[in-house]
Amino acid sequence: MPPSPGAHRRRRKHIGRHRLPSTKGIPLPGLLLAGCLAGSAALFTGSNPVAGPDTTDTSQTAEIAALLNERAQVVDEKTLARSLDRARAKAPSPSPTPSPSPTKQGPPTPVAGLVQVQMNNAATIVEVGRSMGLSRWGIIIGVATAMQESNLYNTASWAVPESFNYPYEGEGSDHDSVGIFQQRPSQGWGSVPDLMKPAYQARKFFEKLAQLDYENMALTDAAQTVQVSAYPYAYAKHESRATTIVDALL
Repeated sequence: MPPSPGAHRRRRKHIGRHRLPSTKGIPLPGLLLAGCLAGSAALFTGSNPVAGPDTTDTSQTAEIAALLNERAQVVDEKTLARSLDRARAKAPSPSPTPSPSPTKQGPPTPVAGLVQVQMNNAATIVEVGRSMGLSRWGIIIGVATAMQESNLYNTASWAVPESFNYPYEGEGSDHDSVGIFQQRPSQGWGSVPDLMKPAYQARKFFEKLAQLDYENMALTDAAQTVQVSAYPYAYAKHESRATTIVDALL
């Protein structure tokens, strides 16, 4: 005798109650945890996790799965950090970058109508003045003085034959005056070998200039006080060019 239609409906309905919950959207760690939880429950309760009724809380399963994923990510980050540390330890130390070699500075470019030899002597005067702490105005006085005395040439003198034994750039015969400031050995400025050195003469000039209140003196007055020249007002005409030269060298 065939079963009644109602019996089939009741059986299908009963089977539907035993379907496993949907796993769509649950990460793999969550599914594994869910299975472990279900198996544990079966051990303690004696129930069949497959055939028994669905008692799994989907929201809790998703929360646990998310927690496991987060912990797995932390573990991966720590593993990556340890790997990077090992790689850095094995990597060779970088070679230090060599410092660039200083660029060799050439001779100063001539200005104010000077030639290279004159500009070189002017640069020597400026450098000596700076090293001694002279102000810009004091250095201008020094350059203007040398322009008047020797036109910025290191000159020897026929009155001092010995002066030709040393490097020179011009000749003169004004008593025993030699060098770029035309200082005289007989006046106590120094020996001939020393006076034929532009840096030495510049230092001797600035030593005497520094003893004056030169900041409040006219250029020609300050120069004349140091040099005691027969032409005390001749220095003034060099002030403008001397200023251009000094500014170019400073």
